[in-house]
Amino acid sequence: MNPVEVVTNRTRAVRTAVLRVSAAPLVVRAGIFGTVLAGLLLAYPAQALTARPLAAFVLVSLLPAVGPRRVWPTFAALVTVGGWLLATEGYGRPIALWRLLAVAVALYLAHSLCALAALLPYDAVVDPELVVRWLTRAGGVLLASAVLGVLLVEVSDVGADRGFLALTVVGLLVAVVLSALLGWLLRRS
Repeated sequence: MNPVEVVTNRTRAVRTAVLRVSAAPLVVRAGIFGTVLAGLLLAYPAQALTARPLAAFVLVSLLPAVGPRRVWPTFAALVTVGGWLLATEGYGRPIALWRLLAVAVALYLAHSLCALAALLPYDAVVDPELVVRWLTRAGGVLLASAVLGVLLVEVSDVGADRGFLALTVVGLLVAVVLSALLGWLLRRS
């Protein structure tokens, strides 16, 4: 094959793939882009939000939307956490519970949507109920986590000296119980 035929064949393949794209996988990938970008904007300090970093944030948000099966979701989560650390440690921004919960929600939703997008080919015909059920389940996890997190923060404020110790012990107990529950569910099925 000569180079012109190779380019022509690849162009036809790309055109065919673009014409076969369905709406549901694109909506899920747009959701990934939006949640990653929202997490980045919430995590980073306002002083760092200039034109060049915003362009980088758009690129970092686009990568997991395009390649949810690759390393890009982890990369985007690490960049978001790095922004949170930069804002709190580097710029001295006080830790606000609402912002912490919002960043955690964005990270979890991006992770969950990447898991869904990794299962959906671009040309998949998907019943909208599947996406709604997936998001409902994720919303339930987020609601339970937010309620538990707020309760644990309130418990930690009771004793100033021992608050963080109590919070750590409760967190470890929750992790052990959840691990045992997941192990039991895996053996059961």
